Amino acid sequence: MFKGRHFNQSVILLCVRWYLAYNLSLRDLEEMMAERGLSVDHSTVHRWVIHFAPKLLERFNRRKRAVTGKWHVDETLSN
Repeated sequence: MFKGRHFNQSVILLCVRWYLAYNLSLRDLEEMMAERGLSVDHSTVHRWVIHFAPKLLERFNRRKRAVTGKWHVDETLSN
């Protein structure tokens, strides 16, 4: 569908994760990748986010532990 460069999976996931976790703009990510020697257009990062964010959320929700009413507290010693 899209012609051009193909990027390593780790670069794609890193960009998507940083975009979702740290409230970075697409242009911020473009600049950050350029600092690391990678030429990635902000519109490419946007396509990655649109494509991979729902898949990451699905995997996260599958691994997420259920919330229970039990609390575990460790004792601490204060001097």
